[in-house]
Amino acid sequence: MNSASDRLAAMPSLSHPLQFVLVALAGWVNQQQRDVIDYLREENRVLREQIGTGRLRFTDDQRRRLAAKARTLGRRLLREFATIVTPDTLLTWHRTLIAKQYDGSTRRGPGRPPVMNEIRALIVRMATENRGWGYTRIQGALANLNHEVSRGTIATILRQHGLEPAPDRLKKTTWTEFLKTHWEVLAAADFFTVDVWTSRGLTRFAVLFIIDLSTRRVHIAGIASEPDSAWMSQISRNLTDVGDGFLNGKRFLIHDRDPRFTLAFRETLAAADVQVVRLPPRSPNLNAYAERFVRTIKESCLDRMILVGEASLRRALREFAAHYHHERNHQGVGNQLIVPLAEHPNHEGGIACRERLGGLLKYYHRAAA
Repeated sequence: MNSASDRLAAMPSLSHPLQFVLVALAGWVNQQQRDVIDYLREENRVLREQIGTGRLRFTDDQRRRLAAKARTLGRRLLREFATIVTPDTLLTWHRTLIAKQYDGSTRRGPGRPPVMNEIRALIVRMATENRGWGYTRIQGALANLNHEVSRGTIATILRQHGLEPAPDRLKKTTWTEFLKTHWEVLAAADFFTVDVWTSRGLTRFAVLFIIDLSTRRVHIAGIASEPDSAWMSQISRNLTDVGDGFLNGKRFLIHDRDPRFTLAFRETLAAADVQVVRLPPRSPNLNAYAERFVRTIKESCLDRMILVGEASLRRALREFAAHYHHERNHQGVGNQLIVPLAEHPNHEGGIACRERLGGLLKYYHRAAA
């Protein structure tokens, strides 16, 4: 199995920010491999702690740590990679860990009362969402919420949930964390083709679009039957126009190695401080949001129409873009509309249906009172 680092090694050298982007993108594709590596590292730590003790005897803390790492792998991967205990044992430890988390028997005994479940959940949340926060930092954040908790208690709770101390947590950057950090300055570009009947017969048009990764807004940048370098240069100037360029405020544009993304296109973007990130060959998953839009527009619209003339193609793209932004719910943005229409909310009117392209695209809403 070729690793992400092997594929990146074959790429031309890029500036440091671009290497960081590509490493993060490749890391997203290999999340399962990273989960396996995390488990094997924890297993290795436990084995080193057992050196010199003879027979393997696991402490409750070691069982919790292995169970926390194993829960993301599943039984199939555990059979392949777990070496010191069986998958069934690991999964049993995980179920025990969950059961202990909700065990209220300790509250019935004498001694110091345990930390409330709400505070325990808050400690785990703070440590998970802020990898660089140590015990003292978490203690201070809890004090801001009027919760007085000792550092030792915080350390114990994190160990019980299989969370490492801050230095170990800080070494790992997930793809989700990277996107949240750079979300507002990332965009992606791609082409898709459409066959249209014209006076010359069946003609294939190339459609270039740009997608804003943070909002999922899509901009149809251009349509051409034979896009050339001059056409691409004009498109790049339109995208970076100071007044209404779609890439205003963006720092990085991701696209594949399609030869239609010409050198002149990239140079014009670079002059406007938009760095181009060229993805490795044959890696559509690294441009997943753009690929998903292509699938959506083809399945919902273009593959269900017979287009006659370039004007009909432009009309179909224009109508679908309006439907996509104002009338279609998107799972990637909480199953909400990207840009809701500025209409007065009406909770009592009758149900109306707005149709586009002869009823191919529909939007149901309350009729205005």
